[in-house]
Amino acid sequence: MTQYVEEAGGPAGQAEQSRPPARRVGAGGSSGPWWRRPWIVPLVALNGAFLLFVLPPYLGLDPSRSRIPLNEGFPSHYAVLVVHILFGTIALVTLCLQVWPWLRLRYPKVHRISGRLYVFAGAIPSALLALVLIPFAAMPNGLLGSALACLGWIVTTALGFRTARQRRYAEHRKWMIYSFAFALQTLWGRVIFLVSALTGVTFNPVVAAEAGGWLSTLVNVAIAHWWLRRTARPPRLGAQLTHPAGTLSRTATGWR
Repeated sequence: MTQYVEEAGGPAGQAEQSRPPARRVGAGGSSGPWWRRPWIVPLVALNGAFLLFVLPPYLGLDPSRSRIPLNEGFPSHYAVLVVHILFGTIALVTLCLQVWPWLRLRYPKVHRISGRLYVFAGAIPSALLALVLIPFAAMPNGLLGSALACLGWIVTTALGFRTARQRRYAEHRKWMIYSFAFALQTLWGRVIFLVSALTGVTFNPVVAAEAGGWLSTLVNVAIAHWWLRRTARPPRLGAQLTHPAGTLSRTATGWR
């Protein structure tokens, strides 16, 4: 994810925020050596493996093949589940497009379109349907953590879209990185399952469910926060503010 100039505040800082991120294109029109962003390939591979694991049982629309136990008291359980998975698939695919710097720099229109798909045909509807499905889950463990993760996904995605529309790009970047962290929360449960299948190590299902609901969210948000701090850029000298008394703003000068 390319670095944007962080908000400095005040008129100068707002003007800086209103500009689209500067193009940082290297030789041949690329956004820099691929090895400077080594997380892109593993992210795409992980998402691809996850979708190959999740999607096949639902392609034939056969409820008997559902990986999720269906609640007989909720006749529409399978239909809502399939639509939730469809929106979730769109979210994961467009997420990979959103974090691809080359695509954003070379084809900004594609970046904008995929971003809208991520918001309105992926993240928000998938999270809303997940909230509908949670009360009908077969196991109660980890459901509160999953519900809070869904709410966090909705809020951060909505704020990310809003700040992009307001051309506040530094804030947009921050909220969308947190949104991606919530989006990838669901992968952890499948990772635990795959580790168990490949190694023969068995996990207590209650512990695995709680880890999938709570630990995955906390770890992902912590990684997103670390990444934002690691890639934060100090405000430019021109964005510094001077108070009427003649003292520089602590926020503007980065004394935080």
